[in-house]
Amino acid sequence: MSAGRVGVGVIGAGVISNEYLGNLTSFPDLEVRFVADIDQERARAQADKYGVPGSGSVEELLADDGIEIVVNLTIPKVHVEVALQALAAGKHVWSEKPFSLDRATGQELLDTANARGLRVATAPDTFLGAGIQSARRLLESGRIGAPLTALTLMQSPGPESWHPNPDFLFQEGAGPLFDIGPYYLTALVQLFGPVARVAAVASKSRETRVIGSGPRAGEEFAVTVPTHVSALYQFESGQTAQAIFSFDSKLGRTLFEVAGVDGTVEVPDPNTFTGELRIHGADGEETVASTGSTSSRGTGVVELARAIRAGVPERASGEQAFHVLDVMVATIEAGESGVPVEVASTVQVAPALPEDWDPRAATLA
Repeated sequence: MSAGRVGVGVIGAGVISNEYLGNLTSFPDLEVRFVADIDQERARAQADKYGVPGSGSVEELLADDGIEIVVNLTIPKVHVEVALQALAAGKHVWSEKPFSLDRATGQELLDTANARGLRVATAPDTFLGAGIQSARRLLESGRIGAPLTALTLMQSPGPESWHPNPDFLFQEGAGPLFDIGPYYLTALVQLFGPVARVAAVASKSRETRVIGSGPRAGEEFAVTVPTHVSALYQFESGQTAQAIFSFDSKLGRTLFEVAGVDGTVEVPDPNTFTGELRIHGADGEETVASTGSTSSRGTGVVELARAIRAGVPERASGEQAFHVLDVMVATIEAGESGVPVEVASTVQVAPALPEDWDPRAATLA
């Protein structure tokens, strides 16, 4: 088994790469060696901006023997294609969500990784942050009694007003369910365990939308996926959750509540890494600060790197990501058919992180 810092290469130099590269280059346990993009000038600009020594093509990145983890920040429809390339080159993969667009290619990705003895960890890693980890510890402590139900809400007018290239966010592999749903569903799986079945309704408010900012402002593009999804999830544990994912509301808001026998807790936004918890019980309301890591996107890459070195399973595993994918596909199927859909996959949820776990610590000599 290798030792020392883990070499990382980033494929995809788009908008989200700024947050990733800013964090990855600051984590002592990682060595970011290369940025690749189909637009090599853009790759070079991002590498220069964040002090990464190499940039260029995907082929050049995969040829670097010092890179053990490929961070896949490509658009959703090529996540699997790029991940399979990385696996073929003997690299572990950290991929942006979603894991895949369908069950078949998701299963192929898992099977390929397992056959090669490699890992395909996947975002979101927000659940590793102080907010969701603190909520998990609170539930496990029995503070609100046995957890029974959850209520989650994410509604907004949609990202076309601020994103310069929002087309892909309204096409296959995105929409509010596939774009934002992984944060909420991953958090729910962390708190309640795997999902057993889903009932849902889904709709699309408009056939086209208009880009509101950037060089393409005023350009119209097609909407090909539901922009409002309402779902009811039942977990293997018997617990339930109601969820709304919408790009059709002028009133933007988020909500995540868990109700137990003895109280209710307001959980921080699962699309963030921190936030306060508000507990409502017989004695009134109490606000509790979350504790743990507040580092943002890329935290999961550090956890993956340490797991590789320790020879233990990573928490943001491909198995968890595939289960969340399976749940999202089942949600769409239930919305289209009007009947509940059983979720065939399952996952064993990893233990909570220690409260003092710190991605910014140097642990790999």
